Amino acid sequence: MKTQAHLKPGQKGTKRLVAKYGQALLCVRYRYDRVRGVRLKTVELVLEEKAWPVPPRHGDTAVVALQVAYTERALREKLKAAGARWDPVEKVWRVPFSSIQGTELEARVLKD
Repeated sequence: MKTQAHLKPGQKGTKRLVAKYGQALLCVRYRYDRVRGVRLKTVELVLEEKAWPVPPRHGDTAVVALQVAYTERALREKLKAAGARWDPVEKVWRVPFSSIQGTELEARVLKD
């Protein structure tokens, strides 16, 4: 089965479904089944919404990379005190995540 179209609410082909489902409608898909020779229109709906505690991105033992400019001397000293090591190949500081968790340095962690 091949999906030909993925439409967001409000686009052409979704107006009646928006009227029927309202804010619960996330998307409409048109799928084509060559074996049976049919087109299927499917909808994705929100049935429930509740709070979810976001899990931490990194484990406590993970070593993360931080980018700190050469001119930020005070920040580099904080990193050294936290046990960070300079990686000359990638030009980043490597530090255990548990050492910087909850500090301003956490915002400087580079994405993987």
